[in-house]
This record gives sequence, C-alpha cells and structure tokens, in this order.
Amino acid sequence: MTTYHFVGIKGTGMSALAHILYDAGEDVQGSDVKKTFFTDAALKEKNIPIFPFSKANIKEGLTVIAGNAFKDNHEEIVEAKRLGLPIYRYHDFLGQWLKKYKSIAVTGSHGKTSTTGLLAHVLSQIHPISYLIGDGTGLGHHDSKYFVFEACEYKRHFLAYQPDYLIMTNVDFDHPDYFTSIDDVFNAFQEMAEQVKQGIIAYGDDDYLQKIQAKVPVVYYGFSDTNDFQAKNIIEVDEGTQFDVYVRHHFYETFTIPMYGNHSVLNALAVIALCHYEGIKPEDIKHLSTFTGVKRRFSERTFNEQIIIDDYAHHPKEIEATIDAVRKKYPERKITAVFQPHTYTRTKMFLKEFAETLNLADEVFLCDIFGSAREAEKKLTIEDLQALIPNSQLLSMNSTEKLKDNSKGVVVFMGAGDIQKYQQIYEETFK
Repeated sequence: MTTYHFVGIKGTGMSALAHILYDAGEDVQGSDVKKTFFTDAALKEKNIPIFPFSKANIKEGLTVIAGNAFKDNHEEIVEAKRLGLPIYRYHDFLGQWLKKYKSIAVTGSHGKTSTTGLLAHVLSQIHPISYLIGDGTGLGHHDSKYFVFEACEYKRHFLAYQPDYLIMTNVDFDHPDYFTSIDDVFNAFQEMAEQVKQGIIAYGDDDYLQKIQAKVPVVYYGFSDTNDFQAKNIIEVDEGTQFDVYVRHHFYETFTIPMYGNHSVLNALAVIALCHYEGIKPEDIKHLSTFTGVKRRFSERTFNEQIIIDDYAHHPKEIEATIDAVRKKYPERKITAVFQPHTYTRTKMFLKEFAETLNLADEVFLCDIFGSAREAEKKLTIEDLQALIPNSQLLSMNSTEKLKDNSKGVVVFMGAGDIQKYQQIYEETFK
C-alpha cells in the first residue's frame, strides 16, 4: 500500500485532505515547519507523523502531495522528482479523489468555509459523508453518499474540480496579488460554472452571479423576491436567528440557526436550497440549529465578563459582516476590534475600505501587517491605515493589557495571518 506524504501538512486544506485519506484507511505522513498551527492538535490526535522539512523524508514508495504554498524548487519536491515518485499538487489530487463520490463544491469570495461547514454538518446527520473544510478539518468515509468540499478561487485552483453541484456565495474583488480586476475574478467563476455536472446554487442578489452562464440549472437564493429561495421575516431570537423560507413565492418552512448577521442567514439559505434540490425533508434540514461553527469563524470565549471572539475576517466585506454579527448578538456591549491586515497588496488595495469598516466598531487596535514572502510591495506600514481611523491605536505583543479596559465588552480579533499570537498573549494575562 502506498504512503501519502504531504509537503506542508499543516496548511488548512492540506491537513483536511490528510484527515480524509487517513479516515479512508490510507497511510499518511507529512512535513512542515516546527511552528505550531491551529491544525496541529487534530493531526497529532490521529498520530499522523509530522517531520521537519528535509529531503531525507522522501523515500521510494511514497506518493507526494505538495501544498500550493511551496514552489517546485522545494527540497522535498526536488528529491521526489529525482526518485521519479508520483507528485500531485493539492488541488489536482483532490480533483481526482472526489470523482469517487457525488460531490458538492462551495466557492465564493466570502463565506466558503462557514457554508461548507454548515452543509457538511446537516448532511452528516442524515448520511455517511466525506467533507473537506477550509478550517483544516476533514473526514473520509468509504461509503460516503456525498463529498462536500471548499473550492478556492485563488490562482484558479478550483478549475481542477468538476463537481456535481456548486454553491456560489458571491463574487468580490480579492487576492489582488493574482486577480487583476473584479472582471478577472468573475471570469474565473464563469469558467468554474461551466465544469459543473448537475446544478448550481447561487446567491441571486449578487449582480455578477446573475450573469453566470451554465449548461446545468442555476437556482438562486437571497433576500429579494426575484430569487427561487427567499429568506423573509428575519428576527433575532435567544437561540440565534429565525427566518421563513419561501420557495418560488410559496411558504416552505421556518428555520432557526445559532448564528447572527445577514451573511449567516444567506449561508444557511444556500444549504437549504441544496438540500431541497436533493429531496431532503425539512425536518432533516433543521439540523442547522445544532451547528457549532467552524474554526476561526466567530469562535467565542469568555474571560470574567469580557467576551473574546476570534475570526478569520481579512477583507473589508468580511469585517463588516463580523461586526454586524457582534452588534446583533451583543447589542448592549462595547465592541473593540483588533485587526491584523493580511498581505501588503490587499492592504494597499483596500486601505480606505478597511478604515471605513473598522470604524463600525467602538474602538480599534491595529497590529503590524502580516506580509507574504512573495510580495515585492512592502513600503506600506500599519501607520498608513491608522491615519485613516480616528482614535485607533497600535497593538504590540507587549501592550495587549490595554484590551482589558473594555472589561464588560466584546474584543474581536480579526485577520488571516498570525493574529492568534496576540490573542494568546492577551488570554495569558487572565491566568
């Protein structure tokens, strides 16, 4: 039996795929840097061996799966080529693996991970399924009825997939280090739509998604009455958010989700539409109400009377959605936003928009920009963003104590870099 070796096993997609292969009975190992990531614990729980990067890890008999963050000149990839081993890039291997199942891809500029997690949760209460979520979690089953997975548009990697179904949450301009414009982003989504085999579930209030052309039916969901699936009568309740669903103007069912904010209703509506299309009964879809969330998406902890939230938001639209959810869940509390910009290119592109959305919080702290090694543009500094946000303060590893001033409020840590280290140091001050 072959052993699968993951180059960069701690990456979110890579670790999720490693879990899937392990659960399916395959031999799995991997390599990565020594630094601890939030994906480490689950890999160690399964005793999946993780080695420091070294060409000595690469031996005869391995099949190598390389993370997209690593170039062809990485020592392990070079050694695998020298030995003539099978080498796959993450998205290419996944594209082959999912052909065994009825596959449901979830893509979009925002909301992919939460929607994938929600769909996997609902379907797994009804059938054995496999899933791969962008928070690093994955599950494999021999007799899966469905394979639910997150499909990332970055560098058009999702074009390696030909899913049966595709959920499209929205089209927005992001990854400015790769995409040249919003039209370039849309063209990538259009290409992806052409590869779908059975049906597309798309957010209908998005002007770009309204233009999608496909060879399969496109079912739309959203708030406006032009959608096939419409959410109406949305109210905040103690358990979260309650709303009615209308299917082509006819009342279908009332659902409750344990989340807040319009974006959460939309994610749930996408799942409801897909399940309805697959003939799943409303009472089974109501497993939505027991969803506990995905990692780094509105993850909450309480210290004394202060609530601390960790969220992956790293684009202005995501920051806006996160702060909106906090306001709806905790309307009486003061909100402190702690934000670490992710990449110089994104920070430069959305500087003004970052300032506008962060201003929705009551208080703002900014951490140094988390840059990428592949970026040339590094002239920008965090002070450039601070200048656009009145009364904002800079936060260093040594000054996290300041956050205690909002003792009865909510502190939201947001970012896609290593902002958890600031949160970790801050939480240590409570011990």
